[in-house]
Amino acid sequence: MTSSTVSVLTLVRGRRAHLVNLIAGLNAATRKPDELVIAYMQDAPHADLPPTDFPVHAVFVEGGAMPLAAARNRAAAAASGDQLIFLDVDCLPAPTLVERYAATAIEPGGIRLGEVLYLPAGALDAGLDWDRLDRVGVRHPAKPPIASDEIRPTPSHGELWGLSFAISAADWARAGGMDERYVGYGGEETDFAARLERAGVPMWWVGGARAYHQHHVVHTPAYQHFDAIVRNARLFRGTWGRWCMDYWLGHFAERGLIAWDADAITVLRGPTADEVAASRMPPEVLFS
Repeated sequence: MTSSTVSVLTLVRGRRAHLVNLIAGLNAATRKPDELVIAYMQDAPHADLPPTDFPVHAVFVEGGAMPLAAARNRAAAAASGDQLIFLDVDCLPAPTLVERYAATAIEPGGIRLGEVLYLPAGALDAGLDWDRLDRVGVRHPAKPPIASDEIRPTPSHGELWGLSFAISAADWARAGGMDERYVGYGGEETDFAARLERAGVPMWWVGGARAYHQHHVVHTPAYQHFDAIVRNARLFRGTWGRWCMDYWLGHFAERGLIAWDADAITVLRGPTADEVAASRMPPEVLFS
């Protein structure tokens, strides 16, 4: 049996420094990807990116409000690999990430989720010291620890984590890709998880496919995405008969921005500029 070809796909708006680090991680990989596809949600590619010994292709996706679902679909359509590895641009792949995702392409197959450790500010100032990143990286408390050689079925497709996952091009097509009605932050990944479940694509946690989340400021609550979260939650409810993003909707309801019940969201007011500013967390806060 011939080995699978592997395409790494990432989405970019701004974040040039993060992209440079992602490419540096791929350059250090024990198994190089066969290509990197960058879906730019901006007018022009970033200049002077690091050289690679694998091809790098750019596609461009229009849309002012972060067309994340459309960008993933365009990247997948442009990719030539049998296996697609989706990495958020703020994720730095560990040297074994591509190799581990490629090794699990047939067994167990399906969609595979890799672990992600969150890095504090300044963690990459001294360069790529993988042992140090392992020491200072922090696992999200909602995600399971997993041994480097472990494969574990997920209890629910709702565990899909869009930061880092691998899927065959055939399974991506079988699930129908992502729903491009979702625009802006939130919902498109949960919708895709439901599509995967409906299509019978199994989901696994895969050890050894580690990535490191490069530090950036987070907001809690996510007031800067208020309109998109409400819109996309309503879209998901209309599609699947249940809510998603309950965490953020709960924050909005508790603070009097929305009335929310089993059937509907009623917007009472939008967040003020002061509330958006106050939601910006200090640098030591790594995740929401």
